[in-house]
Amino acid sequence: MLDFLNFNFLDALDIVLVAVLLYYIYKLLKGTVAINIFIGIALIVLIWKTTQALQMEMLSGLLGTLISLGAIAILIVFQPEVRKFLLMLGSTNFTSKRSFLKQLKFLKTEIHTNMDVETIVKTCKTLSSTRTGALIVLERTNNLDFVKSSGDKMNAEVNQPILESIFYKNSPLHDGAIIIKENNIIATRIILPLSNKDLPSRFGLRHRAAIGVTEKTDALCLIVSEETGKLSYIKDGEFVLYKNDTELIETIRYDLN
Repeated sequence: MLDFLNFNFLDALDIVLVAVLLYYIYKLLKGTVAINIFIGIALIVLIWKTTQALQMEMLSGLLGTLISLGAIAILIVFQPEVRKFLLMLGSTNFTSKRSFLKQLKFLKTEIHTNMDVETIVKTCKTLSSTRTGALIVLERTNNLDFVKSSGDKMNAEVNQPILESIFYKNSPLHDGAIIIKENNIIATRIILPLSNKDLPSRFGLRHRAAIGVTEKTDALCLIVSEETGKLSYIKDGEFVLYKNDTELIETIRYDLN
């Protein structure tokens, strides 16, 4: 009955590789709603393998059938995460080692960034006071070249006067989104993919675009509503609640790292 405890080097290597794979999947899903689903699935698989090892044929057979039938359901549940992963692979230049490793930065425990989040939020609050609409995309590890080509390239360091001038209502650059990478504004007048979510009518195209790009990538979005002046923060296709500006700044810094 306990023959399964006798394992060789390949068995040990198999266990280590599975453990590493599960760890990296956890790092990818950490901070999202999907992490709870992943933990539940992992527990079911663990129970299934345990019943197999103990030769509990009826229970192991039932769990095995449940897992095999649930494979399609799992793909549907994890659709955003699978899409992000495939998008990451598709935008990676495998001929360049540096580029490939850069795409895998999400696997690291900590990613340092010098983005001036405080200035960005302060500018958004100024735009909010005048009800000037704005859509700011903060690029993280997923490459956003597939949307950058829809706008105008720019290479300007983040500061409040430039951000305010871009979103000034009579500015030729105010229509569309801007993308900030590290601490540079790298593109303006960007057209983002729209979300198919059923949103309340009070949310316009800016909100739908912000949700759309954060569903497809790991980017973060800040939106200033032109109708209400309210500042919204979007991550993973969801609105992130915050109490005050200080908490918003700390939340964005944490998400960037």
